[in-house]
This record gives sequence, C-alpha cells and structure tokens, in this order.
Amino acid sequence: MLLRTRCNLSFIVAEPTPFILMLRPRSDALQWVAHQSYNLAPGVPAMEFTDSYGNLCQRLVAPPGAFSIYTSADVMTSPTIDVAPGAPFDEVQTLPDEVLTYLLPSRYCESELFAEMAAEIVAGVAPGYDQVACITAWIRREVRFNPASPYSHMAASAVNERREGVCRDLAHLGIALCRSLCIPARIVAGYLHGLEPMDLHAWFEAYVGGRWYTFDPTQDAPRGGRVTIARGHDAANVAIFSQFGPPLVRNDMEVSVDLLGSLS
Repeated sequence: MLLRTRCNLSFIVAEPTPFILMLRPRSDALQWVAHQSYNLAPGVPAMEFTDSYGNLCQRLVAPPGAFSIYTSADVMTSPTIDVAPGAPFDEVQTLPDEVLTYLLPSRYCESELFAEMAAEIVAGVAPGYDQVACITAWIRREVRFNPASPYSHMAASAVNERREGVCRDLAHLGIALCRSLCIPARIVAGYLHGLEPMDLHAWFEAYVGGRWYTFDPTQDAPRGGRVTIARGHDAANVAIFSQFGPPLVRNDMEVSVDLLGSLS
C-alpha cells in the first residue's frame, strides 16, 4: 500500500536554539520511500547524518520567533505484518553481533527488574515468538492504552505500577519483559495507518527465529500499514525532536496518514 505521511511542527523560540530532528523515513527491506518533502520556515541551514542505529537525523539552529517544520513522505509499505507462531528462541551465543545490544537494560527498559514477572507471564509457553506474543497479549489485557495519559516519560517499572500509558510506554514494558527472557527487543517510532486518535506511534520488535518481528500491544490484532522513522533501545533514542538550551513553547503538531493506493 502507498501511504502519504505528514508531520508538521511549530514552535515559539526565545533565542537561537540547536535542534536534532528525526522526521525522515528511509527506504529499507520493509518500506520504499517514493517521494519526500522537508521544509523549514523560516529557512535555515540543516545538516543530515545517520546515527548509530541507522536513523536519519537532521541538525539545525532555529532562529528566535515562530519556527515551523513541514514534512511529508509517500511510502510503499505492506498492508500486513509477518507473524510466525512457533518461531524458535535464538540462543544468545548464536545471535548476530549487532543484535546483542538489544539484550541490555536501557534508560526506560529496566529489564533486570522483570525476570520473575516475565517467567510467570510466559509459564508453559514455547520459547521464542510465542513468548513475545504472550507478553503482548498480557500487556493488552492488563495495561490500559490511554493516548491522553497524564503520565509522561515513564520507564517500564512505572508503566507496570500504574497500568496505563501511551503507546511508547506499553512498548517499553514489552521490551523490558522480552529482554529479561534473553529475547532481543527494540522500540520503533513511526506512523500507523488508521490509528485512532491519529498521532505519531510507537511499537516494538523482537528478534526470534533469526529475524525481527513486529509486536504492538495497543492493537487487538496484527496490523500493517506502518511507516518506520526510527529504531533504538528505547524512547531516548527515537525522539522526533530534541532541543538544547532554554525551554521553548511547542505551538502545535499535526500528523496525518492517508492511503494513496494499494499494491497491485
């Protein structure tokens, strides 16, 4: 399916402020970016680089006053996601080198705290994909997905205690539970066609059966129509913008995902 994604941001800036943005999807094995536009108002010089996770990042200095970022991308992506019940657990000693880092605790995913809880959740379940599916179903049942949650920037332990959160929070809990079982897991930030209410979205991927699979505790069934912007250990690595200096005012954010056509 061909999707058009848009994310427009506006700020009020008090003084020249450095930004790092992460708003541009890139083509890979799962998506093809057919067209993109990226406009800054007022126009300022920007430099792009690729971070250690392979994400496209843009750095700039926003001038004082009103500052806006307008982005759009036409992306070909699958209307479904792969599922693989029974896909086996990968022994740590056989994992690719680049996957090992996703076994480690991180800022928002304190996996060292969840070993006992994770073992209870997946008791009797075959190691591998089925364990991750079980964890995802447990989160869906036990943790309320609330896009308007009053809590912010929660680590997995706080999500487990409060039993509600935004999509990012549910992903953090899923990642922490997976890592505690020695299953590599990472966060994904991007867009989901048909998401209600529409916003930027987050889910997680787990490495089982020799590859990464998508899991989303906010959805009641596997859903495609996803456009990935960034991947990382947790939300600290996939922020769509980071600003450095005095606090600023975010005036507005508009997100849309429109279906332009289907794969023939």
